[in-house]
Order: sequence, then C-alpha cells, then structure tokens
Amino acid sequence: MSLRTISSLGDLAGKRVIVRCDLNVPLKDGQITDDGRIRASLPTLNLLIQAGARVVVISHLGRPDGEPDAKYSLAPVAKRLCELLAKPVTFASDTVGTAAEEAVSGLADGEVALLENLRFNSAETAKDAPTRAAFAAKLARFGDAFVSDGFGVVHREQASVFELATALPSAGGLLIEQELGVLERLTRTPEHPYTVVLGGSKVSDKLDVIGALLPKVDTLLVGGGMLFTFLVALGHRVGASLLEQDQVENVKGYLAQAEQLGVKIVLPTDIVVASKFGADAETAIVPADAIEDSPFGASGLGLDVGPETGAAFASVISASKTVFWNGPMGVFELAPFAAGTKAVAAALTTVSGLGVVGGGDSAAAVRALGFRDDQFGHISTGGGASLEFLEGKRLPGLEVLGWQA
Repeated sequence: MSLRTISSLGDLAGKRVIVRCDLNVPLKDGQITDDGRIRASLPTLNLLIQAGARVVVISHLGRPDGEPDAKYSLAPVAKRLCELLAKPVTFASDTVGTAAEEAVSGLADGEVALLENLRFNSAETAKDAPTRAAFAAKLARFGDAFVSDGFGVVHREQASVFELATALPSAGGLLIEQELGVLERLTRTPEHPYTVVLGGSKVSDKLDVIGALLPKVDTLLVGGGMLFTFLVALGHRVGASLLEQDQVENVKGYLAQAEQLGVKIVLPTDIVVASKFGADAETAIVPADAIEDSPFGASGLGLDVGPETGAAFASVISASKTVFWNGPMGVFELAPFAAGTKAVAAALTTVSGLGVVGGGDSAAAVRALGFRDDQFGHISTGGGASLEFLEGKRLPGLEVLGWQA
C-alpha cells in the first residue's frame, strides 16, 4: 500500500483539519534559535488554508514531564508561525481543555489555531495503548480529518501520531511525502558513487544504520566523537577523547564487513586536540594515530577532525552523486572545533546529484554555520526517524497512513 495523501480526504472547505506538525524547535531564553521545522510545515498548512479548511495545528516541544511547564510552551512558536504564514494564529493555552475548545470553535474557513504542547499531557507518550487512545479521542473532537506531517515523530507510537490517525479520516502531509521520496531514493535507487558521512558523539547510535547501509554505499566517512572508537578498533590510543569501549568489537566487525564488500571506510588522518572542553582551550593538530603525542599527552581531547581530513572528506563528497550526512564532525558549537563540520557542509552544497543533510544536529549545524537551506538538496526534519527508516525499522506513524516498506 502507498501513503494516503491529502487529496484522499476530498473537499476540505469548511472542514476542521487537525495537522500534527513537528514544531520541536530549539529555544534559548524563550527565543527560537532555529525555525527550520516551522518553515518545513508551511507548504502543508498553506495548502489547507487555501483549500478553505479550518486548521488546528498540534505539536510537542521538548520533554516536559507530562504536565504544563512554561519553558516548553509553544507560545513562541505561535508567534513565529503567525509571522511566517502572514496571518493571525490563535494560540490555545491548553491542549484539550476550555481554551482549546474556544480556539477551535472560533475558527472560520482558512483560519489557523495552534494548541499548547501535546506533551503537557502524560497520555500523549504513555506506553499503555488504551490511555493513548483516550487522549487521541479527546483531540479527535476538534477535527473532521487528520493530516500527519511531523516526520520527526513517525517512528513513535504516540497518541497524536498513531491513535489519532485511526480516530479520524487521515493522510500524510506534503512534508512527509517529500521526506519519504528522498529516503526511498537513498535506499532503493541511489546514484553512484554513493557516500555516507556519519558523525555525532556515539557510535552506538549509528551501528544499525552502518549495518544497513554498508551493502548499498561506496564510501563511508567517519567523524565526530564516534571516530575515536574506530581508531581504538585499529589499535590506536585516543587520550581522553570520547570512547565507547564496549563497541570496539562491533566496530571491528563492520571494518571487516566493509573490506569484504569493497566499501571504503575513510577515517580522519588528523585531529584537532584540545587541552580541555571549552572555546578557550589550547589546541594542537596531530596525526590521528598519534593523539597522545600532542602537547597534552593522555589528557588531550579530540574535538574535531583536522584540516587535512576536512579537505579529504570534501573531495570525496564533491565527487559523489548521492550523499547522506548525519552528525557533525566536531563540537561545532565552539568556534575552534567547527571547521570540520563546515568543510563537510560546504562540500555537500556542490554535489551534482542528491545531497541530504540528515536532520538533528546536522541541520542545526549548517544553519548555525551560515548556510541556507536551499544550498542543499534536502535537509531532513527527522534525525531519528530518518535513521530508523534507513535501518529498515518499522515506522508506526507511516504504517497507520497506509505506507509499507
């Protein structure tokens, strides 16, 4: 079966349409620092507005403990959504209470309301299916149809993702359609050479995706904190750098499998080592196999790939027809350790085929480093969901919409 799309819902003029978006944006001092996920929701919302629907937007933000918490309020999101849509957005201060009822009942055709954080209700993420279903039934009272467009949560069996889609006529939104199209190209019909770039802190978070993609790719570039576990697997010492000792044997297995498959795993040849974790740390660039020979000895921390590695990675990426990148190359939030990530991002903008930034920290990094979204083939809104798709895991939020792997 294929994904049910908005067209399957028929004429939506005058209908109340609940849209599950992923508006889980980063906040600092109550201000949005990256509005990428809000902007990604606009095509579906504008389509529904133009169709004359009465649009009820729902989302989570952060991880409150199942009860209201002001620091996780969607109020700043409502303000930004109003600016981006260039029209009023009614904000309800609760999710299924009196404020939500008034906001929804007051909507006219083509108008928009945003309900407060779904996770202020513990039932949203409850492990017990009947509890989730009861909460979904309360949400369903506000709608005649449901559009699921929060790709970042489709790997979760949660009330607003799974049960709500069974409580109302439901379909996937434009963002989910777009994300699926890109991910299916990565898994089913990639152009070669096909390169995957993996970074981030933990190799354990990426083991399944490495295993799933190795038979499909030509080259795997490894950076970020996870690179040190690879270096130890090759017999090198890594000082005080991040290390998952319990994953060394698994990494050895993947190195052997790559060799058998003819897949090239490219590891850094130089590392930016620091005296401590901080922007004001002393730094040195050393060979990747001689980290403890830095001026800081065994207490040195590897916090970025070196310039030689950045250039080598960029060369491979630029020569590829398909590239999937997930995870920064270093601690990009600190200026002395951002160059490796910036080199990868810059190279990805030159890919002549499909270059995909795999959401999460990677998406945050490219924006923080000054790149525009339209410089890349695709920036995913779902880090974890994208990885689980690539790993071949079931995605309940898509299955409930008719999609099958």
